[in-house]
Order: sequence, then C-alpha cells, then structure tokens
Amino acid sequence: MMFTRSLRRSTPSLVLMLLLMLATVSTAWAREMVSAARDGTMLRAGPGTKHEARWSVDRGYPLEVLRRQGGWLQVRDFEGDRSWVARSVTNRQRHVVSTAARLNIRASASLRARILAVAEYGEVLRVMGSQGDWLKVRSSHGRVGWVSKKLTWGY
Repeated sequence: MMFTRSLRRSTPSLVLMLLLMLATVSTAWAREMVSAARDGTMLRAGPGTKHEARWSVDRGYPLEVLRRQGGWLQVRDFEGDRSWVARSVTNRQRHVVSTAARLNIRASASLRARILAVAEYGEVLRVMGSQGDWLKVRSSHGRVGWVSKKLTWGY
C-alpha cells in the first residue's frame, strides 16, 4: 500500500520526465540542414580559412550539419563526404539533391502525373512545399513540379 501511494504521488513527475526524454530523443534524430548561400561556397578540410580548400559548391547545395565550432560547421554532403564551411556563407533555405540517375519532375504529386522535366543525379532542387511523400520543387532551369522524396537527399 505504501508503494502505491508513493507511486501515485510521483506519477506526474515521472510522466514529465518521460516526455522530456522523448523530446530530447526526437530532437537528436532530427537532421539539421543548411544550404550554400552563394555560388562558389568553399568547403575546407578544417574549421578555418587556413585549412585546405577541398572543393566548392554552388548556391542552394544542401549540407547536413554534424557539429559546430565557432563560426564554422562540419557538414556532410549527399554522397557522405565531410568537410567544413563558414556558417556565414550558409542559410536555411530548403533544397534537395536528386539521388536518382533520372528524377521525373511531375505536374502533380502522383506517379500518374505528366512528366514536366527530368533532374539528373546530383542536381539541386529548391523545395517549395511538400505533400505526403512528395516535394514540390523548382529546378535549376526554373521548372516547378513534384518529385518523390524517396529519390532525393536533404529534406
């Protein structure tokens, strides 16, 4: 009987603790994404301009943030390559990369919809919205349509 009473008294605290744990876990699973804010955004071997420049990416290229160090972000691209980028040359505009050899951009969010354009592997697409398993995107050529989320990386 004593155990039951103390459990009842601690139940609100226990529920609150469990909710906080769940919120922490779901936040840890969420990927933080940034995009290159301009063409020629330099990705480096380490967090600073003294580190070797590895390659550059163009405006909109999505990057997953792995960690932060001062004004620098360690990031991963859609092929799994890791590097560092200055936080000041990134933004939060949502973009994805086509992971399919040929990604159909459709007139609506349906496999039966007319194909408007095709994005090649590695092509960056600006995300305009989403509906279920579909993303409304704008291609680099200005074509707006729908693509399957499953065939993209970065959302």
